[in-house]
Amino acid sequence: MWFPRDRGLPSRCISPGGSHLLGLLSWISLIAGCRALVLADLAAAELRPNVVMIVTDDQGWADIGYNNPARAYTPHLDALAASGARLDQHYVMPQCTPTRVACLTGRLPSRFGGHALAASNEPAFPLGTPTMATMLQQAGYKTFLCGKWHLGSTPEHGPLQFGFDHAYGSLTGAVGMYDHRYRKGPFEFTWHRDGNLIAGSENGRHATDLIADEAVRIIENDHAAPFFLFLPFHAPHTPLDERGRFTGQPTQLDPARPNRWLHEDEIEWFNDPEGRIQSEADPERRLLLAAVHHVDHAIGRVVDALERKAIRESTLVLFSSDNGPQINWPGNAYPDDLKLTDFNQPLPLRGHKCDVWEGGILVPGIISWPGRIPSRRINAPVHIVDWIPTVAEAVNVEPPTEQDGLSLWQLLENDAPLPDRSFYWRSPINRRAIRRGDWKMVHYGKDPPRTAEDWKLFNLQADPREQHDRASQQPGKAAALHQAFLKQASRDAPSLRPPPAASTQSAR
Repeated sequence: MWFPRDRGLPSRCISPGGSHLLGLLSWISLIAGCRALVLADLAAAELRPNVVMIVTDDQGWADIGYNNPARAYTPHLDALAASGARLDQHYVMPQCTPTRVACLTGRLPSRFGGHALAASNEPAFPLGTPTMATMLQQAGYKTFLCGKWHLGSTPEHGPLQFGFDHAYGSLTGAVGMYDHRYRKGPFEFTWHRDGNLIAGSENGRHATDLIADEAVRIIENDHAAPFFLFLPFHAPHTPLDERGRFTGQPTQLDPARPNRWLHEDEIEWFNDPEGRIQSEADPERRLLLAAVHHVDHAIGRVVDALERKAIRESTLVLFSSDNGPQINWPGNAYPDDLKLTDFNQPLPLRGHKCDVWEGGILVPGIISWPGRIPSRRINAPVHIVDWIPTVAEAVNVEPPTEQDGLSLWQLLENDAPLPDRSFYWRSPINRRAIRRGDWKMVHYGKDPPRTAEDWKLFNLQADPREQHDRASQQPGKAAALHQAFLKQASRDAPSLRPPPAASTQSAR
């Protein structure tokens, strides 16, 4: 190969023999560089972890052993937390469907025009929306879902339409534990395998066990290739039915301690005609804790399967509840043979499921990857919308372009601080909240908040139970948070955006 003389080399350095040598060296360097890139790509592929994402249903902050060891028996979740990062300020949305939207898309449900339960036969987000499953499927992962979908109640809007290769469980919300029936109506029977309804074929087996059985089979049969396994359990959502071994857990329930704590301005909203604010040792509370124990046991079976196949250290496991505890449920929603319970408690937090108080949105959270994520407690506020960008960084792929969350990877691996940001919630019962730093504002009312005076302001560091409104004492802080709310709300779907008067009127 001849080199032109205008490359800046003296003419005496250029000769036919020298040019061949330089050309050969260039080709050798190019080949070596390409080989290094190929090896790096192969190494990255080999290092890509399996991803197991576990979500329980209505498991409140106090319904896990490490937060409430005397009353909640969850040895497997406690061990999972000890093996990685325990997220002490882990936020979700106030209800089932909204949290699933946030978890799977990395976007707040209000961006899609929703903030409540999905309509019976409508998808919670449009067909074609990128999800965690599509992101990982495109990266070569096998993708599986076992459990509660609740993002569209027909196979046409089911998991197979959003990136899952295989799906098993219920298309609807919470079902009877042994007959797998949803509440009365046209979608009472949606238990399925890959979109094919199989109602009645597996009756008599507990839904928690069926979901765990399917997950264990997947791990045993598909552990050779990287996989994504999403496990949204139904438990401990009502209706509950626990029998035998899980009802005798070693907890210390106190008959003198109230089962629930309600703030005085919530008593009227909470319909309790039968006077069921009882002790935490009443039979219904015991039933709830038995369901928590049962789902913990099921999660332990899944982790044990990873260990038996020697893939635990190459598996990233994420755990969260979908919202705070349910404390009241309509008595006629399910067929008569399903036991309904009103038993759960948000202690020590204020609020419950559907609320934007801490009791409705602050839940247990864990992220574990042995050898990569050190065992630690993380007190920085984080959100389930962070899961997609976090997983994307862990597996070295690009997340979907539109995201409301941040990658937590540097926080998890190196304890690096996160950028300052706002957290934003909407609830279907006319409740809104915004948090930045230690300060949080809450608004109740049919009309959207128009000024800072429409909010209640709390310092969560000093007042985690949200008892002391500081809005009148901190008008500047309230005004800043009101503007943060308007900025977030302006990104929602048009149907949910504040009216122009609310977005243009200055905060006082």
